[in-house]
Amino acid sequence: MIDSNEKTFKWKGVCAYDGTDFEGWQSQPCGNTIQDILEARLTKVFKKAIRIHGSARTDSGVHAKQQVFHFEAAWKHPSDALFRALSSGLPDGIHLISIRKVKKDFHALRTARGKRYIYRIHESQASPFESRFCWSLGGSFLNVAKMQIAAGFLLGTHDFTAFSATGSSPGDNPVKELRRLDVRKRGPHVTITVEGSGFLYKMVRRLVGALYNIGLGRLDPEKIKTLLANRKRELVIITAPAQGLCLEKVIY
Repeated sequence: MIDSNEKTFKWKGVCAYDGTDFEGWQSQPCGNTIQDILEARLTKVFKKAIRIHGSARTDSGVHAKQQVFHFEAAWKHPSDALFRALSSGLPDGIHLISIRKVKKDFHALRTARGKRYIYRIHESQASPFESRFCWSLGGSFLNVAKMQIAAGFLLGTHDFTAFSATGSSPGDNPVKELRRLDVRKRGPHVTITVEGSGFLYKMVRRLVGALYNIGLGRLDPEKIKTLLANRKRELVIITAPAQGLCLEKVIY
């Protein structure tokens, strides 16, 4: 039993997960989210409800290599004992990478300086070992050179309303800084690396969707400038499937 008089510390955790079988990061009534599962395990360890705060609200089916979260709790044992206690009850799809004490002013979301995502596309038919982690096009071939031109127009600080999805938080500032948007191809594999100060709801997947349509010749790269200027959601921007997206790193 945890003594309520013990000193409370703030803890930073880092985890990785295959999002295929989960309903995203954020807590849902179904209970099958990464946050719900971690909180349930922490509740067993600490014998009381523990609330965690994540660095990114990844959608259902989206993966993470380095999702960061924090919580506050009293723990008189070494940090590695907490790591073992929390790790031991997690399902196979969730892996705890590290857990350590941090300063009181740390916040997984608010103190983050940026995030890096990678989106993976397979132009042909992905193997069973890849299909959970990429968008298989089944034989559609992309003009990467045109996608790279369009990516250049998206770099910098813009109002990205056109690349957000309905359901975005009303108070979320649509002005974001996109610091990196690389499109690279190796064989049938197309990799899109996106890094920025922050992202609107489904913004990364819609950036990928726009680049995809440009790669297929459905959109001209110059259309990106018009979309940014108009700041309106249009049907020409699709939302790329969730399974190709992975949160690679949170930058502090």
